[in-house]
Amino acid sequence: MFTPQGPSLRELTSQALSSVEHGYDLLAAKFDATPFRTSDRLLGAVTRTLEALGPFDSGLDVCCGTGAGLGVLRSVCAGRVTGVDFSTGMLAQARYAHPTATLVRADALALPFAPVFDLAVSFGAFGHFLPDAQRILFTQVHASLRPGGTFAFPLPAPPPVGSRLYWTLWGFDAAMRLRNAVWRPPFVMYYRTFRLADVRTRLEEAGFHVSLVPVDALGRREDGSPRCRLVVARKA
Repeated sequence: MFTPQGPSLRELTSQALSSVEHGYDLLAAKFDATPFRTSDRLLGAVTRTLEALGPFDSGLDVCCGTGAGLGVLRSVCAGRVTGVDFSTGMLAQARYAHPTATLVRADALALPFAPVFDLAVSFGAFGHFLPDAQRILFTQVHASLRPGGTFAFPLPAPPPVGSRLYWTLWGFDAAMRLRNAVWRPPFVMYYRTFRLADVRTRLEEAGFHVSLVPVDALGRREDGSPRCRLVVARKA
């Protein structure tokens, strides 16, 4: 599937019928050969946007996976860079790619950190958190940041209603809901449960002051709005 180096359909099916943690353990070795990995174009654009918001000292990549976001932190942070994930397999790949980073196996809903980080980022993980879990996640990140610390992540504009991508994401979410209704353990992964207005409210409830910064390198839509925004949540 996707590339000769990527997972087979059988491997993807096995992953999808597993728990989230075990599924990523199974996929880890081939994850970076799939389109599920955050693209270098997006990572580079976010890096340039964050550079204008710094300087930052220590950085945390929440749900770091194979470590795509660790490179962003290394570019914008002068101090220690840490990644946290609950998949042993994904952390093993991150360790190979980023041997100088501190990597911690932990649940993002129970982060084991004191408030020591200046910047926290996350890429591509929020579909694994339903609304109530998002509230817990944001509270955990808030508790891991120093006063004045920043939690930043890209949020692409939603696809136009009725577009091919709109129906693709709608169909994927419907299939996942059906899968989780009839199969255990559940595999939580949805694309349409992370809407900007709701996310902003939950961040503010967790104690953040929220602003939006256009990721200009990714361009604008026909109506002039940015194709992607960087959500910048600052701890008071």
